[in-house]
Amino acid sequence: MKRERSSFLLNWLHSDSRKPLIVRGARQTGKTWLVRDLAETEGWQLIELNFEKRPDFASLFSSNDPKEIVANIGASTGIKVDPSKTILFLDEIQAVPHLLEKLRWFAEDMPQLPVVAAGSLLDFALAEHEFSMPVGRVNYMYLEPLSFEEFLDALGHDELRTYVQNYDWNVNIPTAIHVELTKKVKEYLIVGGMPAAVLAWARERSPEAVNQVHFDLLGAYRDDFAKYHGRLRIERLEDVMTSVPRQLGKKFVYRNANSEVGAASLKQALDLLSKARVSHRIIATSGNGLPLGAEVNEKFLKVIMLDCGLCSASLGLSLHQLQPISEISMINSGGMAEQLVGQLLRTLPPPYLSPSLYYWNREKKGSEAEIDYIIQHENQVIPIEVKAGTTGKLKSLHYFMKKKKKELAVRINSDLPKLSSVHLKDPSPFTYQLLSLPFYLLGQLHRLMNLSK
Repeated sequence: MKRERSSFLLNWLHSDSRKPLIVRGARQTGKTWLVRDLAETEGWQLIELNFEKRPDFASLFSSNDPKEIVANIGASTGIKVDPSKTILFLDEIQAVPHLLEKLRWFAEDMPQLPVVAAGSLLDFALAEHEFSMPVGRVNYMYLEPLSFEEFLDALGHDELRTYVQNYDWNVNIPTAIHVELTKKVKEYLIVGGMPAAVLAWARERSPEAVNQVHFDLLGAYRDDFAKYHGRLRIERLEDVMTSVPRQLGKKFVYRNANSEVGAASLKQALDLLSKARVSHRIIATSGNGLPLGAEVNEKFLKVIMLDCGLCSASLGLSLHQLQPISEISMINSGGMAEQLVGQLLRTLPPPYLSPSLYYWNREKKGSEAEIDYIIQHENQVIPIEVKAGTTGKLKSLHYFMKKKKKELAVRINSDLPKLSSVHLKDPSPFTYQLLSLPFYLLGQLHRLMNLSK
């Protein structure tokens, strides 16, 4: 299946300013496959060293001289290394995190050799390292599950993907196409974007096969918990991981994960799961200006899982349950819709930026308000509401737009796209532009915001 990150990797490989690349992402999102595919597509030799399978490979890097390291690798693997046509892939490098500092010497003394390092638990190594990271001497790439457009492509729906990518506000989407794309969104909600699950669905169209993949993946994540041993009791990680799907769309309450233990250990568990990228925090921000992370209140947070397919499996949702539901934001009291939107929003930043999620809330008794997501578009702060209904029911959004004096807002639902002006009268006149988009156009959000000007 094609991945959009392949273009980024190709540009990196042939860049004159290329530096060693660190690929960051959760387990089973396709990091290893992408590197192998790059080498195969370009006809380059790939030397792959997996430090979980062979921790003794770390001894090949005892020197700080890349020439000596390459000679060691050649002698150990029996492969002659031609730096101009070889990619050196250091996989599962979190098993030997001190080797990350060696990347500096490849950047400085052997830039002609492309080096890629990856690891599913790499964030632990980066958060707790006791070595000198090669700041300014490495590139980064962040990998998420497949986007909706990639999902369409993997299922052979090239024309639907092209239609979505070429849509503009002057197009009236035929009902038949809208229905078909909405149907595919529901498939994506259940199958998700994990490559193994998408591949199983593409090959077999069997819900049972996909379900098995999901539970195998969830089992693999639980097996990873053993690697956190010494940091936290495994039971607390299990508590939080099973609680996240149940608390989708709501402020995350630790006691709802386990009322019999202290919040401190559950908070630590959530931190570990976030570092492993199994879950993602959505942190409350004031939304006054940029950067969004400058004014956050970490006491208020919501949480989504890595993938909507894993979420659906955890909640016991199936495709035949979803198909009769016309409005996706009504599924699971709106929680799955927020999961879907948050997951797809994380695919929008450039590959070299770590994606972050924010929301806005007003905790005033009797007049509470909340905006599901707050994002940055160019130099603007954009609120995103995920719900059904007419503009007259968007009370929180109206309040936010008027209070913050914003000009542009987005609503995501299952209706046809619509570009409209919202006129507020009470207590004083105020007008803003509202972009209503169906879920299947979320991947085109930034482009369509530019076209709305």
